[in-house]
Amino acid sequence: MSLKKTHKRKKKIRMRGGSTHGGGARKKRKKSGHKGGVGMAGSGKRADHKKTLITKLYGHSYFGKQGITSKKTKKDKRKRININDIELNIERYVKRGLAKKIKEGWEIDLSNYKILGEGETKNKLFIKAEYASASAIEKIKKAGGEIRILKKDKSESLKE
Repeated sequence: MSLKKTHKRKKKIRMRGGSTHGGGARKKRKKSGHKGGVGMAGSGKRADHKKTLITKLYGHSYFGKQGITSKKTKKDKRKRININDIELNIERYVKRGLAKKIKEGWEIDLSNYKILGEGETKNKLFIKAEYASASAIEKIKKAGGEIRILKKDKSESLKE
């Protein structure tokens, strides 16, 4: 004996004639409060009601503070890299065509980066960079290399 699947009609279809669709008196479900609000209402970050919908539409930057700055204040968006990161990724730079081995050491083209002085280097690095901090220049010179700077940093030009 095989069991037959019973197909239950949806409530939506059975309520075609009824104006309230099983919600009691019409006056009880009139306003938008029953829907959880209209528009972006209920998208609060604590309640998580519409959080997935909002993040899908607007991304993760919708919630939380964005910070207050004057319109004239521009964020410093220059790319930065430390000496120890350069030291660790020399092979990766060679694969990407940014670096090559020369007689004296390594020649690396990081022309859109600012070189920062965190870390130490054992190799002689000859780096072409947009900017460089004073400590980075000192450390690379100490190792026998040099940094060729394409642009002068504002802070460095004030010191001179």
